[in-house]
Amino acid sequence: MGTVKRVIGKGEDQRLSPYRLSNIRLFILFRVLFNARFYYPVFTILFLDYGLSLEQFALLNTVWAFTIVLAEVPSGALADLLGRRSLLVATAWLMILEMSLIAFVPLANPDLVFWAFLINRVVSGLAEAMASGADEALAYDTLVAHGIAGKWPRVLELQMRAQNFGYMVAMTLGAMVYDPGVVNRVLRWLSVENSVTQQMSMRYPIYLTLLFAVLALVATLHMREPSLLAGQTHCGSGRPALGEMSRLILRAGGWILRTPMALAIILYAMTLDHTLRMLVTLTSKYYRLIGLPEASFGLLGSLVAVVGLFVPKLARTMVERLSPGLNVLLLGLGSIAFLFFLGLFVPYWGVLPVILVFIGLMLTSYFTSHYLNKITDSQQRATVLSFKGLALNAAYGMIGLLFAALVQEYRIELGTVHPAWSGALVEDQAFKAAVGCFPWYLAGGLLVASLCGLPRIWRHRLPR
Repeated sequence: MGTVKRVIGKGEDQRLSPYRLSNIRLFILFRVLFNARFYYPVFTILFLDYGLSLEQFALLNTVWAFTIVLAEVPSGALADLLGRRSLLVATAWLMILEMSLIAFVPLANPDLVFWAFLINRVVSGLAEAMASGADEALAYDTLVAHGIAGKWPRVLELQMRAQNFGYMVAMTLGAMVYDPGVVNRVLRWLSVENSVTQQMSMRYPIYLTLLFAVLALVATLHMREPSLLAGQTHCGSGRPALGEMSRLILRAGGWILRTPMALAIILYAMTLDHTLRMLVTLTSKYYRLIGLPEASFGLLGSLVAVVGLFVPKLARTMVERLSPGLNVLLLGLGSIAFLFFLGLFVPYWGVLPVILVFIGLMLTSYFTSHYLNKITDSQQRATVLSFKGLALNAAYGMIGLLFAALVQEYRIELGTVHPAWSGALVEDQAFKAAVGCFPWYLAGGLLVASLCGLPRIWRHRLPR
């Protein structure tokens, strides 16, 4: 009789919609609120309008990346020990702090502005590291606790669509409120006599992001730690000793090294993600070189977000119908092909490979989350996901240094060969030459990853 009850219960669980679970709805909401940053379309010029130099901008973002690398794995271990909800609540508080620092810093003292941005970058890096893995682990374990872990691809699909919709709104609205001309036209239309200046309007995207940070805090406070499966123990209570956290980190790292499928997933994700993400950060320079006006950059960002609404459906179909190895092969060969197209710098039509870069990045994120969560034990899920985040961010930092060195090398070489060229022309041609190396770099990286992981990932069959 007991067996019959368990079978019936399992059938009922399989019919349960994941969106009826509050943790799943709050996970999707948190992802939207945390990632919809209204200042993204004006990210670089925001720093400059606050009075910072390009050198300070580069330094601050290096600090941001370095902070994530240092905090990634320890924060994942803390999520597994203290509980994922606790880490997410702390993440939301950090987001409020990072936004408040630059929302209210006075502009009269340049040194004070720099220190406010420096602390902002450190706090932002900590928030990114603490959110990485903890939110996914909480959502996935909620599905596991209700016997519907197989519906994770559907949750990822809706989450990515919602996040792209939020990104689209943030890109469009953030660029609009940053422009004092647009804001003043709206005020006149509303019969408001007051007008705003650039120093006033440049804070508006920050204020909107701060509002989202407060809403993210509300969302995390309503989350609940999922009840774990029978036989599992939850060590989220009490104050973990440093030794316990260290043992969890070593255990999770050892598990990755001893689990060929996990290692292959992380290697492929690292190779694809850091290459495509580096190109994403270079889009504004690329758009200029293919003849697009700067006024179109925000609209193009919104266009990418619209396209992104359809990518999760494609990703879910691929993971449900194709093997992990075939998905890696299709994504890898496709990425190399459109990177060759990107390197041609075709006027106007060069936007198409940029959109494909974003699609490749979204597919990489979806595949990695689906496959890695599928094979990872609940008790170390956040730590394993943090190792993945560490690998991706460390590789991203390395390719940034490599790209800078490559551009510098091409600049020296072209300046010597073409002494009559202007400095701007030399820099543009050096940029084009460096971007042209990306498909070869990605092909080499995928080859190395394949020597380590392709035979295993091709034969591996994930449980249904």
